[in-house]
Amino acid sequence: MEAKGGNTVELKNNLDGMRALLRDRIGRSVELKQTLLKDEHFQGLVMQVAMRIAKSLEQGGKVFFFGNGGSAADAQHLAAEFTGRFLKERRPLPALALSVNSSSLTAIGNDYGFDIVFARQLEALGKEGDVAVGISTSGNSPNVIRALETAHSKSIFSVALTGKSGGTMKNIADCTICIPSEETPRIQECQILTGHLICELVEEVLF
Repeated sequence: MEAKGGNTVELKNNLDGMRALLRDRIGRSVELKQTLLKDEHFQGLVMQVAMRIAKSLEQGGKVFFFGNGGSAADAQHLAAEFTGRFLKERRPLPALALSVNSSSLTAIGNDYGFDIVFARQLEALGKEGDVAVGISTSGNSPNVIRALETAHSKSIFSVALTGKSGGTMKNIADCTICIPSEETPRIQECQILTGHLICELVEEVLF
């Protein structure tokens, strides 16, 4: 009986600790979004990127998204919002995530190095007037940096979606949107929010 009672107390303590952790993390996420709600500079950059993407698509261009890990998932997610739809029923819009072709990634990575897996695809597929969006919480991912450099060399408008410092990407991209946090999960939560805002603005402008 004592063991059972002890386990019950221990379980309650664990549940209380878990609940406190959940509330803390939700609170941090809400607090960061409240910061963005008041940040006119952030909002201005989001509008600038959305307008640039809308102009590119209107003129026959396309959008490239790329990143690693969770950022690769966000790249794929955002590309799907364009080729499918976000909220409006409308024609599909040309967008590609450069992380989804496993044959390209492994062939380029094996033959030339992982640092250029995005850059080489962008060199092959991109043209002047397109938009390239690199996603990295640190702003220092070598393969994302190399792709942004390739975008610059091809007169492709480049966007860096990063964390608080902006990292190296901040000095390369034409436009850098920094999420003002150093916590990777919080940055990622606001990066997908930023992506969704861009998608909705583009739909509003074009349709």
